[in-house]
Amino acid sequence: MKTSFELVADPREVQGKGASRRLRRAGKVPAILYGGGAEPVQLVLDQQNLLTMTANERFFSTILSVKSGGKVQPAILKDLQRHPAKNQILHMDLLRVLEDEKIRMMVPLHFVGAAGSPGVKTQGGSVSHLLNEAEVSCLPKDLPESLVVDLSEMEINQMKRLSDIPLPEGVELTALTHGRDEAIVSMHRPRAEEAEAPAAAAAAGGDAKKDEAAAGAKKDAGKK
Repeated sequence: MKTSFELVADPREVQGKGASRRLRRAGKVPAILYGGGAEPVQLVLDQQNLLTMTANERFFSTILSVKSGGKVQPAILKDLQRHPAKNQILHMDLLRVLEDEKIRMMVPLHFVGAAGSPGVKTQGGSVSHLLNEAEVSCLPKDLPESLVVDLSEMEINQMKRLSDIPLPEGVELTALTHGRDEAIVSMHRPRAEEAEAPAAAAAAGGDAKKDEAAAGAKKDAGKK
């Protein structure tokens, strides 16, 4: 099973809120490893190493290698709690991964080709990303780090949905399996243009009415 990041952890002997606060003051992060048919294990991770790894988008959508007590266990990140004001990780939940059991994981959507698309290049459209990630279900060996959405053929007023994403073999989108084909990206005119169009139409209509009134007035004057 391919892993991308190695987490070196120590067993956490003392638990409780007070013990967790002391760990954080010492530059450590309390964590738990659970699932996979085994008992949960309380762990301690290094704060600075985690901050460095979590700065990489791939950390959140790949298999992690958890090394503790001479054993190595593949796992995925299930939850990460951050401090609301500080650049600090408060707690991590890690789920053990088994080779023959499917996992569900959020993976990022990477949009490519927009700049050269007819909608942007020749029609002056702009792109709105409605979703930036999607949940997949697959065996650990098939887990993609991201899903690529090609926008190079899109035209203005078009939209792409989850069903338009090409998937690697063995990978499913959980939303589709539940009948939810959500929109992920759309291409439309810039808002300024959209606002100007009705205004221009209204102005043109007003000018036309003025012209009609002026013509009527001239006609009446001629009759007199």
